[in-house]
Amino acid sequence: MPTEPLPAVPAATSEVVEIERALTRITYLSTRARQHERLMALAGVPLDRAAVALLRQIADSEPLRLGELAQRLGVEASHVTRTVQQLQRSGYVTRVPDPDDRRAQRIELTDLGRTAVDRVRDAGARGMQLALNSWEPEELRQLATLFHRMVDDFLTYAVEDEPGQEPAGSVPPASRAG
Repeated sequence: MPTEPLPAVPAATSEVVEIERALTRITYLSTRARQHERLMALAGVPLDRAAVALLRQIADSEPLRLGELAQRLGVEASHVTRTVQQLQRSGYVTRVPDPDDRRAQRIELTDLGRTAVDRVRDAGARGMQLALNSWEPEELRQLATLFHRMVDDFLTYAVEDEPGQEPAGSVPPASRAG
């Protein structure tokens, strides 16, 4: 099936260039191995980045089939399969029957997995709180609202693999902070 061309877009404004630069910087800072190790130490959770990403995705939308997890994370199914196997052996996830197709399975967090996600999120939020401590509550509300709006707009233009699918990483409006 041919991919439709992206719509023509005008040259980026200086404001959009600055937003892209800031996002690149924050992405770099948040994905550094040393930052991940520090976060895991604070959370007391011995997981690699792939495992944390997978646990977070399951926590946000569980339970999911392996293929759905791979799509939402933007990785090959084989990567998800290996990570799920490791997480299952460690007691963070379990496989449950798919209610729509008893031959299939979905991946669900265990209590240990939910605790791990909660601890990672708490450690991350505490670090963010330190960084944003001097911001006014209204500034933080505005930032949260604008970030969610930006993500939603990005998802609107995300390339979908199959017609009728929700864009990868989609979060229902009711679950957004605001």
